[in-house]
Amino acid sequence: MKELTLDTLTTSQKLGLTTIAFFWRDHGGNVEYIESLIRNHSLGGVWVAPRNGENEPFMKRFREAADYPLLFFTDAENGFGEHLIGRHNAIGCTGSAELAYIFGKVTAASARAKGYNVVCNPVLDMVNSNYTCGGNTRCYGNDKHEVARLAAAEARGMHDAGVLTVGKHYPGTSKTGRFIDSHMGENSSDETASELLDYKLFPYIELAKEGLLDGVMLGHARYCNIDPDYPVSLSKKGITILREQGFDGFAMTDALNMMGVVAKFGRKGAVGLAVANAADLALPFNNDHSEVMDWLRESYDEGLITDERLDEAVSRVLAAQHKVFTMEPRLDGVTEADLAAFSRINTDSVYAKTDEGLTASPDRNGRHFFAVLTETELNLRDNGKVQVDTMKANWYDPAKIVERLKGLFPNSTVSTISEYPTADRISRFLSESLGYDDVVFITFFQSAAYVGRECFTSRIISLMDAMQVSGRISTVLHFGNPYLLEDLPHIPRILIGTLSSKNVDAALDVLAGDYPAKGTLTYDVKLK
Repeated sequence: MKELTLDTLTTSQKLGLTTIAFFWRDHGGNVEYIESLIRNHSLGGVWVAPRNGENEPFMKRFREAADYPLLFFTDAENGFGEHLIGRHNAIGCTGSAELAYIFGKVTAASARAKGYNVVCNPVLDMVNSNYTCGGNTRCYGNDKHEVARLAAAEARGMHDAGVLTVGKHYPGTSKTGRFIDSHMGENSSDETASELLDYKLFPYIELAKEGLLDGVMLGHARYCNIDPDYPVSLSKKGITILREQGFDGFAMTDALNMMGVVAKFGRKGAVGLAVANAADLALPFNNDHSEVMDWLRESYDEGLITDERLDEAVSRVLAAQHKVFTMEPRLDGVTEADLAAFSRINTDSVYAKTDEGLTASPDRNGRHFFAVLTETELNLRDNGKVQVDTMKANWYDPAKIVERLKGLFPNSTVSTISEYPTADRISRFLSESLGYDDVVFITFFQSAAYVGRECFTSRIISLMDAMQVSGRISTVLHFGNPYLLEDLPHIPRILIGTLSSKNVDAALDVLAGDYPAKGTLTYDVKLK
């Protein structure tokens, strides 16, 4: 293996080195094309989706084709492989720098074992209110000093395990009255550069000072007082703010297939403008990378991408490749003690708030009516048959929760209710819940792209409002974004968990009184 040098590269090679090829699954010929770019020293990196091990043979092919230190990217906000947590907010809820370090170490070591050398962590966003696209569960919290402290610990763990860090999503989530998921459209903010430096960029600057920030991922929000024409991912003015603070790592874009850039600039325009103005590495998330290369060549031939800008971008890519070429793990590997500590992120991140005199657990021997919320995402499959997805393949399994509650509270009744119950179901539910000591709701929100502002459905809120007129609900155990609870009436006992199956189990243990609630609330949620 030998490092590439700027003076030996052709223009075509340089253009290729400013791109990250996206590989989700084999789409007829894309594997061979990516391999040809690698062999021709014409690719900066490859983003290989893990897909439960299905893509490991292709990862092996790409690695074998590379005789230079190609960058292999992955996302791991909730961990990697079998070691998972409820995203970064779970770490924030523990308040532990030790566990943040362990998360970074275990996640990076697991990713490196599969061939990755760049992990797009830590998440440095800070959110002050209900947001979209899992913004609240993806963040440590909203205290800039706490975010910087925990992120630095995570980054040290990643470096010790031998991978590069990427802080995201620079410069942070937008501040606006209408929160728009960047997958769906562009959002904007009126914040100034000085405001960003005072708050959202604080963690970036702190990590950069300590040599813990190898790269940043550029978000698609438009900051109108900084650049009225382009979102940050396509804006020289946006990344210059951080460059002027001494950051000289690589800047990569977030996925350039999102409507936040594509709706206004098109796929070719987004890729060309990103490299021309802001990014050292473009992440097109395109299944045919030959199209991407054509777009870049056209942008160069049209004069949009200058030779000076191209050399600047490639120099930073080569510097990142040099880092992975010389970086070795500083530790022997992941120990049993590391894995035990990692598991504490799931068990110790459950938060409880109760009225005076109450514990986090209702009476084990009482007669409670448990209501387990399920989702109602309908899919037309199998010649028109409707299948209801209740997340059995994901972190929140209603059937498993029902069975555990029956075992933990033997004198109680457990029922389910969907996010969009019919009028008949609501009527029956109200009748079924009569005659019990109280009602306990188990609720969740599946944070995801393309679902917009995160909230309970009006039907669930109306149901809980009606029941609480007579004070029938004693407890809500909620998993996910805590801001959803602001829409509920006063509940005497509230427990909040995170988005992992192990945390669901831990939260049920807390509800049953078998484990203490050790977590903290990382947001200023106004519970009634």
